Amino acid sequence: MESHELIKWGLIIGIPLFVLLFYRFILRVFFGVVIVPEDRIGLVTKKFVLFGKQQLPEGRIVATEGEAGFQAQTLPPGIYFAKWIWQFEIKFQPFTIIPTGQLGLVLARDGAELETGSILGLKVECDSFQNAEAFLKNGGRKGRQTAIITPGSYRINTFLFEVIMTDMTSIPDNAVGVVTTQEGKPLEEGQIAGRIVEGHNKFQDVDVFMQSGGYKGLQEQVVLAGTYFLNPWFAKVDMVNMMEIPIGHVGVVISYVGAEGVDLSGAEFKHGNIVSKGQKGVWAEPLGPGKYPINPFIMKVELVPTTNLVLNWANARSESHQLDKHLSTITVRSKDGFPFNLDVSQIIHIPTTEAPKVIARFGNMNNLVSQVLEPTIGNYFRNSAQDSDVIAFLGTRKERQTSAKKHIGEVLDQYNVFGVDTLIGDIVPPESLMKTLTDRKIAEEQKVTYETEMKAQETRQSLEKETAIADIQKEIVKADQGVLIAERVADASVKKATGEANSVRLQSTAEADRLKLLANGDAERIRVLAKANAEQIELLAKADAEKISLTGNAEAEKILAIGKSNAESYKLSVEAMGGNNFTQLKVMESIGAQNVKIMPDILINGGGDSTNGGISGLLGLKLLEEVAKRNEAAKSEKEQPGK
Repeated sequence: MESHELIKWGLIIGIPLFVLLFYRFILRVFFGVVIVPEDRIGLVTKKFVLFGKQQLPEGRIVATEGEAGFQAQTLPPGIYFAKWIWQFEIKFQPFTIIPTGQLGLVLARDGAELETGSILGLKVECDSFQNAEAFLKNGGRKGRQTAIITPGSYRINTFLFEVIMTDMTSIPDNAVGVVTTQEGKPLEEGQIAGRIVEGHNKFQDVDVFMQSGGYKGLQEQVVLAGTYFLNPWFAKVDMVNMMEIPIGHVGVVISYVGAEGVDLSGAEFKHGNIVSKGQKGVWAEPLGPGKYPINPFIMKVELVPTTNLVLNWANARSESHQLDKHLSTITVRSKDGFPFNLDVSQIIHIPTTEAPKVIARFGNMNNLVSQVLEPTIGNYFRNSAQDSDVIAFLGTRKERQTSAKKHIGEVLDQYNVFGVDTLIGDIVPPESLMKTLTDRKIAEEQKVTYETEMKAQETRQSLEKETAIADIQKEIVKADQGVLIAERVADASVKKATGEANSVRLQSTAEADRLKLLANGDAERIRVLAKANAEQIELLAKADAEKISLTGNAEAEKILAIGKSNAESYKLSVEAMGGNNFTQLKVMESIGAQNVKIMPDILINGGGDSTNGGISGLLGLKLLEEVAKRNEAAKSEKEQPGK
């Protein structure tokens, strides 16, 4: 079943194919018919010539006059007759297609010889190399062609032309294409780049470039961002970044091409030529911040900071501009022979108008630093250090910084640079000297510490003294109050004793009057007896008074001794009361404590006759005995209150 199906389909396909091939073979052999498909061209090779010119001229490989060989004329799509199989060989060739983004470079295998010194054949009218016969007859040169084939489909005779595909030239944003041409006039002597010529459409039209007198080699003109049909056999393009001048800087242009210009710097400036824009030399007008399509092979742009620029002479510190990356800490030697290190910062400013002069003088900013700033600042501080010892240098840092600013500013002014400020940073004396200084400083600080502690101790002593005085003052006040109280108590006691004495005196007087009335019969005698008793009592009273006085004095001394033991101020106690008052106080206390009666209860009168007088005397003695007994009893009761 399957074999029958295969045979069936084989017949269905094979018979028409056989008929078609047989038909074309019959047409080709017997009628010389050639059918060129619509997507092909026919390349014709003539095997022999029956009539006419037989051979190609010497050096030619493509026939334009019907000679035998490769034919310049091709067969476009269509039907052709009399192309007998025994005379013509027809080869079907696909169209040459140049895709988008590419271009076709053409190499001609036949044509006139290139001119001496040329490497490319100039463009001739030949319908973009689709008319090989016109190319050869119009003077087309063999070899590489200046003309290119842009994207599209072309009927190219590959017997004559070889087409090589290559990418278009694309220049990205923020980039510049620097062009070097392989064809053109030789550069003039003394020139390094070809002058700008117009009309060649950014080197895309090679023939116009050459006809306009374009030069071979490096070109002044650059190609900006975009896509270009540049023939790489004619022009080589190198990509470089656009020149970017940041804010705070200007770009001083040094041009190596252009006409010789007139020096604009003036007679006083003798360190280089400053010329107008477009001329060879240093341009007087610097470029401001922005991006510029500069050809770095013919121009050089030196960036010059126009803001304040800080340069550090320090091993461990460098600014972002890197102009001070080779600067290091300055080592100097003092008058006393000690080497020590200095960190120095120099602030400079270059005005925009002075930037071209700085570059004309030094070439670049690095040379300014190495040729002027570094030796000037280094030598100044070395010379300054030799006039002083290390300690004095440390102590006069501010003055030396001011002097350095003035001196360095005057030097920089000669080089069109403004010295803003000179700052002395870290000063590192020798370690041995630093140890000595440190020990000295520690000793001085210890001295200050000891003096402070001494003052603190003196203050503490003064405080304690004042505190003690305040405490004693409290005791003095207390003693004063005690003396005042004692005085008041003594006054009260004296007044009490005086009152009691007056009372006793009044009672005695009343009793005497009473007894006097009782003794109406013997008044005179009683009077005499009373007088005698009064004298006796007075004597006793005087003795008791003396006793009381002595006792009071002793008591006063006791009180005075107690007062002295409590405080020195207690001695004022007796002085405050007075001696007599204090004595009266003690007398009255004694009288009150012993119940002594100043006036006797019975007065014995010794007057009258002898009989009555004797009886009165006996009665008086008896009364005295009774009084003594009663006093003894009272004293015993007082001593023994519990019985």
